[in-house]
Amino acid sequence: MRSNSVFLYAPLSLCLIFFGMPSDASAQQPSPVLIAAADAPPETPRPQFALAVADSADTKTPSSTPQGASSSQTPIAQASGEKSQQQKAQEQIKEQEQQRVLGILPNFNISYRSDAVSLTAKQKLSLAFHSATDPVNFAIPFFVAGYHEAKDDDKGFGWGLEGYGKRTGAAYLDSFTGNIIGNGALPALLHQDPRYFRRGHGTFSRRLAYSLATNVICKHDNTGKWEPNYSNVLGNIAGGAISNLYYPSSDTGFGLAISNGLLVTAEGGLGSIFDEFWPDVARKLLHKDPTHGLDAQIRAADKASRQAARN
Repeated sequence: MRSNSVFLYAPLSLCLIFFGMPSDASAQQPSPVLIAAADAPPETPRPQFALAVADSADTKTPSSTPQGASSSQTPIAQASGEKSQQQKAQEQIKEQEQQRVLGILPNFNISYRSDAVSLTAKQKLSLAFHSATDPVNFAIPFFVAGYHEAKDDDKGFGWGLEGYGKRTGAAYLDSFTGNIIGNGALPALLHQDPRYFRRGHGTFSRRLAYSLATNVICKHDNTGKWEPNYSNVLGNIAGGAISNLYYPSSDTGFGLAISNGLLVTAEGGLGSIFDEFWPDVARKLLHKDPTHGLDAQIRAADKASRQAARN
């Protein structure tokens, strides 16, 4: 997969860093408990599996289970609990699919919720496909192609209308394969959550470090533990390898696929910075809240916690 993310996110991320942080970061200072935990990445929601087991354990009491009742009712209760978590995940996905930067750019792969639940394999693939086929993602490659043609990249495509068309198609395929493999197929196979879980509180430096770290670490669905983000890194490398099929032969090769995949992974940090700080800047400059009050709830909880600690 070719390096296209920097074309979109580099100027935007630099603007976010320039504009926004001191006043907003101080407005969202965490409680003492959060400060103590800030050295580690914040916890993402408990996975569906754990929630289903917990719900089943809470409902399984001596008074609610008649003597001599069949133990076959337990899997039914567990299945019911799991289904409710899947439904909750689907509702949260619908919220994410309404998220757009400036009302235009799709921002579907971000969760602003502290109660977000893990996605099923089908939901991961569906979210990745929806993002990859959004009309805006069909339009962006036209600008990317113009950028690369102006830089005199990929000369094997030629020039003029034909060359521009080939560059546009290649740019879209780069985006499509990256989304489907890195945000859908590999997360489904490896049980990793492909979404960016916005931290949204703490100091600017800690939020910046967290946003960069999420390109190489992520949460496992079942264990809830942080682990290497194989899905993102391998997805970028796989996208680079697949691009060998449609880029000019002079611009392909195994080594180039590896280097391009690692470069795209590094550039993903710009996108993560944008995702972390965009709501702060949107509230400050545009007077709009992309989190729809979720940040305000976190600040209120932090304030209540600090007051309780003082008392």
